[in-house]
Amino acid sequence: MLDERSHLWKTLQIQCIAPKVLKIGSMETRTRIFSVVISSLFMFSFVCFVKGSLSFNFYAASCPSAELIIRDTVSSSSSADPSIPGKLLRLVFHDCFVEGCDASLMLQGNNTEQSDPGNRSVGGFSVIDSAKRVLEKFCPGTVSCADIIAIAARDAVEIAGGPRIMIPTGRRDGMVSVASNVRPNIVDTSFSMDEMIQLFATKGLSLPDLVVLSGAHTIGTAHCNSFRDRFEEDSTGKLRLVDKTLDSDYANMLMEQCPAGVQPSIKVNNDPQTSLVFDNMYYQNLLHHKGLFQSDSVLISNDRTKILVEDFANDQEFFFEKWGQSFLKLTSVGVKSGDMGEIRISCASTNS
Repeated sequence: MLDERSHLWKTLQIQCIAPKVLKIGSMETRTRIFSVVISSLFMFSFVCFVKGSLSFNFYAASCPSAELIIRDTVSSSSSADPSIPGKLLRLVFHDCFVEGCDASLMLQGNNTEQSDPGNRSVGGFSVIDSAKRVLEKFCPGTVSCADIIAIAARDAVEIAGGPRIMIPTGRRDGMVSVASNVRPNIVDTSFSMDEMIQLFATKGLSLPDLVVLSGAHTIGTAHCNSFRDRFEEDSTGKLRLVDKTLDSDYANMLMEQCPAGVQPSIKVNNDPQTSLVFDNMYYQNLLHHKGLFQSDSVLISNDRTKILVEDFANDQEFFFEKWGQSFLKLTSVGVKSGDMGEIRISCASTNS
């Protein structure tokens, strides 16, 4: 007999056209049962989408070493700076959520996306530029900056201990980058569940995608001011916890690392346990009320998302499986292909 949690997961997955997950009795082992009809519909719709815009092994003839060059660049950069995987993962989110996955975030200049305060702490640009320079030597005018960003983020996850996944390529680079487009299209760390659901829906991403992709916070760092709203300064100039959903010991640790008046440049790890490893610790931390952002903590305040958090916390392999599916959807948001956009010579500027 299916327990209540299994029934809820099944309902969520059917609503989102995804695989069902069943738990039988008290057994820890999951039996994944894929509905033929639902899976066929999902794969048919995705294959049609890829056929019309992106494709696997897009550079097989035009630049067969493209993905290897990108991977080598990400690998060497990560060896020199272990924070690179987290930076590249954040970069792909901020790029794809604004104007689609078109490298609009790479464009420099007055009033571009990079100039918005929400993007000033985004890193990893130098890695993308380095890969692009090498690619221009071997395959000039062939590999887009948008594809480099997506592939680099994919590889960064694997290098940090996550799953190896395949993603289609063929994205073209956008021509528009405007600062005012940023804030309406990226998640603020103080967002409520409803606000996140609405934003993700505008990108074609479901509720399960939201929970899965939030797992990106298992690596990376954040500035102290990004979670400052969970504390307030008392009359003595010290911080005190006002968000009671946060574990008190974890809150004390954060207040030690980020006291009142701390320098704006100070950062803390998103994951206090395994900050450099892409794993399922993020979800385990959430269940212990150790989510760094308010937008993390709300995932366990909602029955529909809490069950997913629990499943991922208990089964890393299952999280990795779902990560591959949701990351593929993320890197397909608003892509430009065919005659749209261009293949930039330099990621920092358009060709014209």
